Amino acid sequence: MYEGKFPHKRYKLTYQFLEKHISNDEKILDLGISNPFTETMKSGGFKIENTSGEDLDENTSAIENSNAKVVTAFEIFEHLISPYTVLKSIKADKLVASIPMRLWFSSAYRSKTDKWDRHYHEFEDWQFDWLLEKAGWKIIDRQKWTNPTKKIGIRPILRYFTNRYYIVYAERYEPVLKR
Repeated sequence: MYEGKFPHKRYKLTYQFLEKHISNDEKILDLGISNPFTETMKSGGFKIENTSGEDLDENTSAIENSNAKVVTAFEIFEHLISPYTVLKSIKADKLVASIPMRLWFSSAYRSKTDKWDRHYHEFEDWQFDWLLEKAGWKIIDRQKWTNPTKKIGIRPILRYFTNRYYIVYAERYEPVLKR
């Protein structure tokens, strides 16, 4: 296991989940631009290429033209208007994806200064599972975790007990046609 420093609990848990299911010798296409977690994965020996910041709702060519065996999507689907289209365009056989879960006590995230840094979707786990299944993915493993903060108040207390992040490992499958 990679023993580097993880700046966030979710980085550590995400990395452990990735390492559990994906070998270092498998080429990964990471949806989204290079970011601090991309560097964490590279430091651990994973072979990563990122998409270039294109609007994946409008342009899936980077996904369609990739020869990666694995696609990772860490907290990206909530920003898309049509995550189904992106999931269907993936040619790889393996997917590791995480989302922030919808919290009943907190409205969806929306930046007041950045029109792109907003959550169009915040899923419950069953909704994300259904989306993946409909797009042709079979979930092999899943995990949830909380995101406590060191603030005072009702919401910070609820964050100690309410799962905030959901991650899945899924494999592509061909559904059997019913007659």
